[in-house]
Amino acid sequence: MTDARQPIRDVAEQWRVLDTETPFRGRVTGVRTDRVEMPDGTAARRDYQVHPGSVAVLALDDRQRVLLVRQYRHPVRQRLWELPAGLLDVPGENPLHAAQRELYEEAHCKAGEWKVLVDFYTSPGGSDEALRLFLATDLAEAQGERYAAHGEELEIELARVPLEELVDLVLAGELHNPTLVTGTLALRAALGRDGGAAALRPAESPWPARPFDHARSHPA
Repeated sequence: MTDARQPIRDVAEQWRVLDTETPFRGRVTGVRTDRVEMPDGTAARRDYQVHPGSVAVLALDDRQRVLLVRQYRHPVRQRLWELPAGLLDVPGENPLHAAQRELYEEAHCKAGEWKVLVDFYTSPGGSDEALRLFLATDLAEAQGERYAAHGEELEIELARVPLEELVDLVLAGELHNPTLVTGTLALRAALGRDGGAAALRPAESPWPARPFDHARSHPA
């Protein structure tokens, strides 16, 4: 049992990897197999997805509505409501800039204020994907031409849903995307605390799971 006097926080740790291989490598992600030495001295095999990392945006307008996108997700055979999100395209990419890009591409939207809402691992038992979720406020339509969607992006639908309605839908089991569920509940909790959204971490806060270059230029 954890001693209650010890700080409750995740800490970096790595068990000895005896050998490793990558039996599958796709365009973006791959599968890695590690043989790991266990605390009792035995070895165990661990298969997991290797992922570059992701960002997502909870965009909240001045009417307390959240900007949602809906896309077909083939692995689960469902069309899911989600938050604008995307991959870190380049190692060391500034996650704020990636999030701004995704908000523009998926919703033709920009935001005047950005905060880090929450950081999490999407499925730490089977993937090393780390995701940074931003809160974006002071929303406005982006300038210039809309992003030229292609492939599955052509099917994206948009909606703005009141935050309190989203909370009810999440708790009723009607919404299943983990980033949307996490973001909805995290924002509802943040708004109920002293300082509200203003007390969240700055948008350029360090992210140990995916270190980034603060000086990298802002996307055009």
